[in-house]
Amino acid sequence: MKIIKIVALCLGVLLLIAGCSSDKSSQSEQKQSEKKTEQNKTESPADKGSSEKKADKKSQENKQPTPVKRDKDGLIIDQNPESLLVLVNKTHKLPDGYVPPNLVYPDVRFPYSDMIEKRQVRSVTAKALKQLFKAADQAGYKLYGESGYRSYDRQVNIYNGNVDKYGAAKASTISAHPGTSEHQTGLAIDITSQEMLDNNSADPLVEKFGDTAAGKWVAANAHKYGFIIRYPKGKEQITGYEYEPWHIRYVGVKVATDIYNHGWTLEEYLQHQ
Repeated sequence: MKIIKIVALCLGVLLLIAGCSSDKSSQSEQKQSEKKTEQNKTESPADKGSSEKKADKKSQENKQPTPVKRDKDGLIIDQNPESLLVLVNKTHKLPDGYVPPNLVYPDVRFPYSDMIEKRQVRSVTAKALKQLFKAADQAGYKLYGESGYRSYDRQVNIYNGNVDKYGAAKASTISAHPGTSEHQTGLAIDITSQEMLDNNSADPLVEKFGDTAAGKWVAANAHKYGFIIRYPKGKEQITGYEYEPWHIRYVGVKVATDIYNHGWTLEEYLQHQ
């Protein structure tokens, strides 16, 4: 009996030791698992940066460039004609049949009272134009709107008329081929001043406007209201057009200011983006 008790006691001790050992092993394994999990969670900044770079690279690889569409003459067709930065020139044209959205009659002076097509501009242009004219009034200069929106069909008539009057070569430097006129965007407008109108000039849209006090004020302040002189002097090789101090184009205050500060054309600005 005594022997049996001793054997039972020994077995109990052995079981207790085994249990403790098992608990320690289990606790050790749990700690190792938690440590690995924590290491996975706390990824180093270098590893994280590497992962983000790989993701960015993969994203760039998957990003396809916007395909360039051209017409039968090789001109690039603008795919986002409503953009404030749409480029319309001798190499870029608007889609066939394009009519800009939100055409309105701006609340500014015109030297005529007829509510006709060329008196319209896009609403965003009209709002900025009103602010520009108000600032000019405060500075002592009386500006007038002369010619804003121009439809494709009207541009056909204007261009053909200039060809008949000056010949094709000259016409191409003073007027746009149909579909390549900024006036069709509703973002451009030709302006003049009281001084030019008082001179009884048959055409108030001449280079002399740039030499007048009003013209100089426009050149120095238009960007504050989102406009640029679209065809500046000395940039004819870039724009493809003769100097037109009366032709202003709305691009927004930020872009207009950047263009003004750098002495760029819209073409040059877009090349730097």
